[in-house]
Amino acid sequence: MIEPRTPQRERLVWGVAALVHAVADTLAARYASCTVRGELSGFTKAGSGHCYLSLKDADGGNALLRCAMFRRTAAMLDFVPTDGQLVEVRGRVAVYEPRGDLQFVVEAMRPAGAGALFEQFLRLKARLEAEGLFDADLKRPLPPFPRTVGVVTSLGAAALHDVLTALRRRAPHVAVVLYPSLVQGADAPASLVAAIESAGQRAEVDALIVCRGGGSLEDLWSFNDERVVRAIAGCAIPVVCGVGHETDITLSDLAADVRAPTPTAAAELVAPTRDACLDDLAGFALAMSNRVHQVLDTQAQRLDRATLRLMRPADGVRRHAQRLTLLAQRLGASTRQVVRTQSQRHDALSARLVRAATVSHAAQPARLDALAARLQRAVGVAHDSRQARLAALGARLEGLDPKRVLSRGYAWLEDAGGQAVTSAASLSAGQAVRAVLADGEVSAEVTQVVMTSP
Repeated sequence: MIEPRTPQRERLVWGVAALVHAVADTLAARYASCTVRGELSGFTKAGSGHCYLSLKDADGGNALLRCAMFRRTAAMLDFVPTDGQLVEVRGRVAVYEPRGDLQFVVEAMRPAGAGALFEQFLRLKARLEAEGLFDADLKRPLPPFPRTVGVVTSLGAAALHDVLTALRRRAPHVAVVLYPSLVQGADAPASLVAAIESAGQRAEVDALIVCRGGGSLEDLWSFNDERVVRAIAGCAIPVVCGVGHETDITLSDLAADVRAPTPTAAAELVAPTRDACLDDLAGFALAMSNRVHQVLDTQAQRLDRATLRLMRPADGVRRHAQRLTLLAQRLGASTRQVVRTQSQRHDALSARLVRAATVSHAAQPARLDALAARLQRAVGVAHDSRQARLAALGARLEGLDPKRVLSRGYAWLEDAGGQAVTSAASLSAGQAVRAVLADGEVSAEVTQVVMTSP
């Protein structure tokens, strides 16, 4: 006997959207409101105002929960979330249907203390800071015009592209030497130390850039490794550290000579723009040219004034003649005054001698004769001295005679009215003039007047 076959139950086949939607409804019903404690990682704020982050267990477990916090909730925060911070978030579990990802929609967040990784960061920072590893006195200035710049980063990192692009745009003349290294993972610290030490030993660059792109605290942890920090502090080359974004701060940033907010900014700090350097050189060249022209103009004016003085010798002759006249007057007056003074002194001395002779003539005839002889000699000496001085003054007066100037080839030129001619502009063709020379006078007529430029 054959029993009739029972029809098999038809298998349920889900559509993708239907299954995702069903899972989302189940999670919404089961976890509509819950609170989660975890350590922040990869916190970012989009331009729309929404925030995206990840939560992980503070004990270092591998579990990771991606979270989204919408703009309205983010605006109500009373603190600034940072990677490594331990927080408590309240919200609901949901599914992001376009990608089918599990996410936690945050409706409230409050700090719950520092995360384990962040606490480790703070402890290491305090210890190295106590050693003086971050002292400002240890910071070295960057070379103002480097010829070669070294870069320590990964070959496949976006930071390398950013640095090369910035250097090519700003200073294409600067050579770049790459020291490849891992920038993330367990082997990254040793690789970074080897690259930094290699750059210091080879000493082929003027400045060294240590950089990588942004990431979570875990992604950047290699740059908080004590070995890397000490390698940067002990490097013989000035180091610029550009790790992560502007808000990311690592211990390597604190140990470096200069901290840059981004890899691109590190390239901009190391090398000045070529256009700015060329502008500075052009400014220096212009200043030097202006100074040279100023000196030349000053000397040209001095030369013009000297030329004008040489072109008008009559003025010099007239000034010397006036000075000679004044000196002759002073000489005559002083000579008469000297003669008068000496005559008065001579008369007074003679009177004294006469009185003395009269008084003592009877008693001292021999002494009177001696005094008379001394008087005669003194008068003779004084007379000879005055005659010699008078002759010297006369010789000096004769040396200043205007006729001496005319004897050297100069001439005194007068017009018909007897006025001195001092400028060619005062003469005209056909005008009669008189030239006084050292040995006579010459009457002449102007045939042509040629003016020379001053």
